[in-house]
Amino acid sequence: MNGASTSETGGPVSILKKESRRPKYTKFTQQELPACKPLLTPGWVIAIFLTVGVIFVPIGVVTLLASNSVVQIVQRYDDTCLPANLTTKDAQVSYIQNPSTVKKFTVILNVVKYMKSPVYVYYELDNFYQNHRRYVKSRNDQQLRGQNVTDLSACKPEDRVNGLPITPCGLIAWSLFNDTYAFSIAAQNITVNKTGIAWKSDVDKKFGSSVFPQNFPNNNGSAGAGLIGGAALQTNVSLDMDEDLIVWMRTAALPTFRKLWGRIEQEFQPGTNISVTVQNQYNTYSFGGKKKLILSTTSWLGGKNVFLGTAYLAMGLICIFLAFFFFLIHLRNPRPLGDPSYLSWNRKNNTGEYLRT
Repeated sequence: MNGASTSETGGPVSILKKESRRPKYTKFTQQELPACKPLLTPGWVIAIFLTVGVIFVPIGVVTLLASNSVVQIVQRYDDTCLPANLTTKDAQVSYIQNPSTVKKFTVILNVVKYMKSPVYVYYELDNFYQNHRRYVKSRNDQQLRGQNVTDLSACKPEDRVNGLPITPCGLIAWSLFNDTYAFSIAAQNITVNKTGIAWKSDVDKKFGSSVFPQNFPNNNGSAGAGLIGGAALQTNVSLDMDEDLIVWMRTAALPTFRKLWGRIEQEFQPGTNISVTVQNQYNTYSFGGKKKLILSTTSWLGGKNVFLGTAYLAMGLICIFLAFFFFLIHLRNPRPLGDPSYLSWNRKNNTGEYLRT
């Protein structure tokens, strides 16, 4: 007989070799690569906690000193820049929405500590949820960059006016902050630099130089525009040059946020009284929001922020405390360690290879 087999009907029977699903042998698939398996002995644990504490505590102290060197003046004005007889919410909303009323008020800022140049001007809003999903999505980035766009559905209800597309469309641009501030000392006006307040990446990549506002609802003369949400835009200024708009359209993650309004290239001595003429136009009264004006210097670490330094300092002190705590426990109740040579990865088989677990 030959090696072939036949069936009862005389036909050949094919012998199929079953393919194995076993993966190809490699040290990676078999978990035999070199690995670090440290033994956390009491000495190592104490040393690690102590090292982290010794590093973190000085970092926390230096960070707190840098934060405390920042001088800032915070002045809330939404409650004071109103006529005294407006005590109800409805009256305040009617006043702020009336375009014929005069909303100019004067606020005095007292400089207590020396403020070096430059002094940054911020406005702060409270209870304003720029992170709301519907609000964040209400924009069209292709339109802002100057690309041809026909679908503006994401911008509704601020997508079109009388059938004409709005540029820039969406709720974010429509609700642009429009309070203004004029600073003076002893009747001498202070110049506020409004350039360089936006991120360079936003100016260069997110807003086109050939895009100009069109049919914008907040602009005077926009027939059928409906309710005015915030500031008007200059139709002869391209979007990449309107840094107030660019700053506003970088939405905040929290309901209380600050945004840069300008920069004063001037120092202020202690005891100086800065007169600020506030044009109180932005409506925060309908949703119970607050408005604050902030003057602040900076340090090498940025603005005033005590959280980072406090976190470093607290973590460092906790680590030092744990190091001494574990040291005392180990000193009082020492526990002999086993022989590490009995660990599976330190034992060898008959061929001289380390055993694997």
